[in-house]
Amino acid sequence: MATLAILSALLDEQRGLLEELAHPRKVKRAGRTFWCGQWHGHEVVLALTKVGKVAAATTTTAVIEAFQAQRVVFTGVAGGLSAGVKVGDVVVAREFIHHDLDSSPLFARYEIPLYGRASLPCDEGLTALLLEAAHVGLAGVGDHFHHDKLLMAPRVHAGLIASGDQFVSSAEVAVRMMCDMQTFGFAPLAVEMEGAAVAQVCRDYDVPFAALRTISDRADATAHVDFSAFVQKVASPYAFAVLSQFVQMLPKL
Repeated sequence: MATLAILSALLDEQRGLLEELAHPRKVKRAGRTFWCGQWHGHEVVLALTKVGKVAAATTTTAVIEAFQAQRVVFTGVAGGLSAGVKVGDVVVAREFIHHDLDSSPLFARYEIPLYGRASLPCDEGLTALLLEAAHVGLAGVGDHFHHDKLLMAPRVHAGLIASGDQFVSSAEVAVRMMCDMQTFGFAPLAVEMEGAAVAQVCRDYDVPFAALRTISDRADATAHVDFSAFVQKVASPYAFAVLSQFVQMLPKL
C-alpha cells in the first residue's frame, strides 16, 4: 500500500494528527522523529521538517528514501502577499518559487540552475483533491468557530506560493519582494520558508506533492504578534479539518 507523508515545519501545525494514527510507531532518522501508522485505511508517516529550506529538503529526502513515501502533503502557515489574501484564509499551492534565488547573470532571475525553470508545479491531481478537501473540510468547521475566534469564514485560494530562508515581517520588504517577482511575471499569493524546497525534492524523485497554507499574517510588522496563538487556535484546527477530509477522499494505490 502506498505511503502518504504529511509534513509540517512546527509541532502546532500538526496538532491532533498523531492521535488519529492507528498503531503508531516512532522512528528516529536524520535528527527527526517520524511517526508511522494508518489513517482511514492509508499508510501514513508524519514528520516535522523544522524551519527553512535546507531542513525541509533533508526531511523530504529522508521520508522518500527511508519510508518510501509515494505522495507528500505539506501543511502549515504563511504570510499573505496578494491583496485579496487575508489573515485566516487558506492557500492551496499550484506551484512554488524560490523568492531568494538569484544566480544572474549565469541564469535568469529566480531560475533554478540546471533545471531550466523558475517555478515548481505541484501535482495536478493531488492538488485538485486537496483543494476540494479544503472547501469541504473548512465548511464543516462551522460558523460558531469563526465567531468565537472573531474571524470571517476563510476563503480558499489556489496559486503560486513563494519560499525563502527569511521570515518576512516588514511591509516594505513584502512590497519589494512582490514587485520584484511581478517584474518577472510571477504573482505569489503568499510567502513561507519550506514549500519550494519540498517541491524541488519531490520533483527530483518524481513523487506527487501538494501543499496547504493558512494565512497567519500579512508579512508585515504584525507578523510576530500572537503567532503561536494563531497557529494553535486557528491554523491547526483548519489543517486538521482539511487533512481529515483529504485522507478520506484520497484513492488507495
